[in-house]
Amino acid sequence: MGEIRAGTCGFCMAQRAYYERFGVVELQRTFYQPPRPATAARWRRQAPPGFEFTLKAFQAITHPPSSPTYRRSGLGAAERAQCGGFRDTAMVRAAWTRTLEIVRLLRAPVVVFQCPASFTPSEEHLAALRRFFRWAERGEAVFGWEPRGDWPPGLVRELCRELELVHVVDPFVCEPVWGTPRYYRLHGIGGYRHRYSDEELGRLRAACRGGLTYCMFNNVSMRDDALRFLALLGGARAAEQQR
Repeated sequence: MGEIRAGTCGFCMAQRAYYERFGVVELQRTFYQPPRPATAARWRRQAPPGFEFTLKAFQAITHPPSSPTYRRSGLGAAERAQCGGFRDTAMVRAAWTRTLEIVRLLRAPVVVFQCPASFTPSEEHLAALRRFFRWAERGEAVFGWEPRGDWPPGLVRELCRELELVHVVDPFVCEPVWGTPRYYRLHGIGGYRHRYSDEELGRLRAACRGGLTYCMFNNVSMRDDALRFLALLGGARAAEQQR
């Protein structure tokens, strides 16, 4: 069994309580509107040693101006017009600068770039994707890419290899085709309201064999499912130690 780090997408309980139960969280606030640097620095100070923050890149990089998620962005219409699709605009560059500042303050090991289904494998989008990941400074962080929609696995593998990206997936939908560590985002089988069964959590554990895997739950029962998964992993480790 490889090393598994499990948590939730966003704090599913008070932060102090979360730190007592989990070793990693994927921040969602950074997608909607990055926090002030002082807030990120405070989170880092308050978290115990060894706790990890992964995060989603600011939506101004990935999502089109028409996305309803911009209601929480604090951006005006003129600013939003320059956002999304990895385009080489002043707003996209500024969005990465803001995201990278938070990455550094939190010492985040992974940044997730989640794309909407409207970001298709067109020539225009491919050119923008390549251009962005060639100029975007990444420091020590791993870049994870979660494409949505109809992306051929061969093309995803080619792009991840070329641009040094980790293919982020929901393992109940498809297998990752490139990159380490593995990074799983669990959106719920068939939808957000899904609660994972014990059998499904066992399948998830089996999908983590070898190497390091992040398992980040993002369904309505994320807290309970993530805690049950950690309990399952603890039982597995105890059984292995007794052999």
